[in-house]
Amino acid sequence: MIPAILFPAFDPVAIAIGPFVVRWYALAYIVGIVIAWQMARRLVQRPPVAATPEQMDDFVTWATLGVILGGRLGYVLFYRPDIIWTAPWEVLYLWHGGMSFHGGALGVILAIALFAHRQRLPFLLFADRITSVVPVGLGLGRLANFVNGELWGRTTDVPWGVIFPHAGPEPRHPSQLYQAAMEGLILLVILQWIIRTPALRARPGFTAGAFLAGYGIARIIGEFFRQPDPQLGFLFAGATMGQLLSVPMVLVGAWLMARSRRVAEVPAA
Repeated sequence: MIPAILFPAFDPVAIAIGPFVVRWYALAYIVGIVIAWQMARRLVQRPPVAATPEQMDDFVTWATLGVILGGRLGYVLFYRPDIIWTAPWEVLYLWHGGMSFHGGALGVILAIALFAHRQRLPFLLFADRITSVVPVGLGLGRLANFVNGELWGRTTDVPWGVIFPHAGPEPRHPSQLYQAAMEGLILLVILQWIIRTPALRARPGFTAGAFLAGYGIARIIGEFFRQPDPQLGFLFAGATMGQLLSVPMVLVGAWLMARSRRVAEVPAA
């Protein structure tokens, strides 16, 4: 018999006060945004200065809207385009779940561009500071996926395989935890080292490029252990939608990192 771990009986509700409830996924969003905001607030002041702490405070609302609207629209376009034709009103049903990181990333990029233009901030330097803290939310989001028993992995015979309640009797990779480690913890450590190294911080776009490339690579690896979305399955050459969407991220990220060598600011300690 294949050894396996029974999925713990987590309560999907993190906080309940009368009729008011906060689920783990929503709490992950809230905590992730608050922690990332406080980290970015300090980072934008490091030379070369990208913004003021007050401007960072103002940007939080823009970033939140970018994540939510971009994430939902991205999910519909990339994973459930049928909704547009069969029930377009469900595009706004955020409470039904369904968010796409790649859509959320596009939403935040647009928010950064618009906010930087409006405030006359250096776009790439500001983007560097923002992207350096994004893995905080990504890691917490993946942990919430695990607690919710969703987005589980492919079947496996490894000793730490988990039997998820809605995924059949077979043990599966706890791919949510793999992705939390790669897209969250490891990527955060790498980006924090980059953004705190004066010579690398002085290269506009280098940190943002490292984030795009790093996330893309982590997502591509993670998708080898994750069960594809049932409505899509495997796509071109056996790849998943998550992998196909991550390839452009890796390419753009590598280009930004290479380009940054030609436009570096004067390093400052």
